[in-house]
Amino acid sequence: MSTKLSNLSKGFASLTRMAKELHLEERAKPKLEATPEEVKISRITPERISRLRKKFGISQRELGILIGASIGAILSWEKGKFRPKGEKKAALVALRKLKKREVKKLLAEKAEEPKKGKAEKKPARRNLSMKMVAPKEKAAAKRPKAPAKRPKKG
Repeated sequence: MSTKLSNLSKGFASLTRMAKELHLEERAKPKLEATPEEVKISRITPERISRLRKKFGISQRELGILIGASIGAILSWEKGKFRPKGEKKAALVALRKLKKREVKKLLAEKAEEPKKGKAEKKPARRNLSMKMVAPKEKAAAKRPKAPAKRPKKG
């Protein structure tokens, strides 16, 4: 009976230790989450987006990696053509709360994620449906045809 109790106690201690480790890991990871109220009242302008990016010393590509947007989207936000909406806006609001070291750490983690689950790329497929044409025929096909000459009246 005491042996069973001892084994249960050891098992419980190891589970408690694992739970504490998981809890510490979760607290250590900075997350890009913002409450709906914060997102609603936030005013994200093109200047604020570029200022935020420059404050952290990151490129448009790196900002895109952090919040899950393309470089083109970041560029159009900074130029004022479009505004971030939904999850992207929430991520920008949450990013404002972080410090430079946390952003760099988060960026390093996000950069490692694709490397872990990266599958082998397939070789590019060649388009075999194109006809083989001799070089002279190609040049003749590209050359514009001369307009037909009209016979002279006279």
